[in-house]
Amino acid sequence: MKSLFMQGAKILATGSAVPHMILSNDHMSQIVQTSDEWIFTRTGIKERRVLTGLNQSVADLAILASIKALNKISMDPSQIDLIILATSSPNDLFGSASQIQSSIGAVNAVAFDLTAACSGFVLGIVTASQFLKNGSYRNILVIGADVLSKWVDWSDRSTCILFGDAAGAAILQSCSEDDNSILDFQLNTDGKYSNHLSIAYKEASDPHPILKLYQGSFNYVYMNGKEVYKFAVSQVPLSILKCLNSLDMSIKDIDWLLLHQANERILKAVAEKLSICSNKIIANLSKYGNTSAASIPLALDEALQEGKISDNDIIVISGFGAGLTWGTVVIRWKSL
Repeated sequence: MKSLFMQGAKILATGSAVPHMILSNDHMSQIVQTSDEWIFTRTGIKERRVLTGLNQSVADLAILASIKALNKISMDPSQIDLIILATSSPNDLFGSASQIQSSIGAVNAVAFDLTAACSGFVLGIVTASQFLKNGSYRNILVIGADVLSKWVDWSDRSTCILFGDAAGAAILQSCSEDDNSILDFQLNTDGKYSNHLSIAYKEASDPHPILKLYQGSFNYVYMNGKEVYKFAVSQVPLSILKCLNSLDMSIKDIDWLLLHQANERILKAVAEKLSICSNKIIANLSKYGNTSAASIPLALDEALQEGKISDNDIIVISGFGAGLTWGTVVIRWKSL
């Protein structure tokens, strides 16, 4: 029976998965005209992971990340009520969440894909928290996963050096308001600039001879780097401040800043605008590059494994990217 009272939501466990194949900057220089120094000074990236092998897909990484999260709390997959897969690179255009539901044995879960590119995990967490707080579901698995290596033009130096493949998962559970850890959120979209970062649909030049309809395929990743940088550095700090203000919190209350791992220059610029010390930034960009929807849960999982995050720490999480979309979630970490 659904609860008649608003509840809280907390993160029980996280998990992550990356491919075995490491593609270093030196390897990149064999693919396009570049160098380790050129890439690192402009992006902060030293290497990235790439999914190789026949029939390997985003679902494989998502399944592994999900199983790791479940195992950390010894949760039976049948206890999961809902699975939200945030991805822009499904292996089935109709969605990949149902494949994950079947593979991990979450026989009681509803499953759907959510597409919001690099903001996907933030929107997934917010969506899950609404279901939990209104009593619709008890346990929700949120996954951020992308394999943009399959959608990158490997001859385009401006984009191929940036992206890597990964998956990250988080299990959320409803709880009492006193134990609530998802404190507030703030989301935005500005579709006027959607052309700055896209994988656009391209129609064939000739229509079907009888039906006269046009079919086609999707292009590679396109990004206007300068405009995306300006957007992120101007809008993300505003989103964070708005979210903090709604909670009567200040910058001084932040223990950790976890941004989408897009570019080291963006991470530093946002932190500087907010006067946040660099030692409060959670970052693993140098090892994995931009993993789109996976970047935030991957970095969160690693920070937890390293013991950086303590009970009651305030974590400000912000995602930003294609759409253009951006959003912030403020979390008070609750250790089990």
